[in-house]
Amino acid sequence: MGFTDFLNPVKGFGVAFHQLFTKVETVQYPEVKLPTAPRFHGRHQLNRWPDGLEKCIGCELCAWACPADAIYVEAGDNTDEDRFSPGERYGRVYQINYLRCILCGLCIEACPTRALTMTNEYELADDSREALIYTKEMLLAPLREGMTEPPHPMELGDTEEDYYRLGLGAKDGDF
Repeated sequence: MGFTDFLNPVKGFGVAFHQLFTKVETVQYPEVKLPTAPRFHGRHQLNRWPDGLEKCIGCELCAWACPADAIYVEAGDNTDEDRFSPGERYGRVYQINYLRCILCGLCIEACPTRALTMTNEYELADDSREALIYTKEMLLAPLREGMTEPPHPMELGDTEEDYYRLGLGAKDGDF
């Protein structure tokens, strides 16, 4: 056993001793909430098109991508009388079980229409298990000014291609 082997435990005590004199940063959490990072993964949100139709097309790719099996999607068919999304289908049932969700964001990457995104909301604790299973109504983005509650016909174009192009902010002649 050399002299350097003898100093290893002393170095460890030096780190612990140094921590005794560093200032502790205490945050009074419930009263003072620090802002989250811009790319923080929090609660999920189902987005809408500018006319109020839902972006979710019920493809279930988010459920397939979820490693924790926390997402359940059941698709329904759109009709001319009852249209909830611009495509052929929509997410009739959409649930996220936050008892299982690990907030990894793989479901966001799998979504082909950017219907599912994550907000900065991180206070998801509750004292009942049922309250932590978020339904479609809880996850849908609120209606903003100029939006109409679905079901209603497509208002951004006559065809799906026109609809998607105008819904994404592209002008005529683009593409």
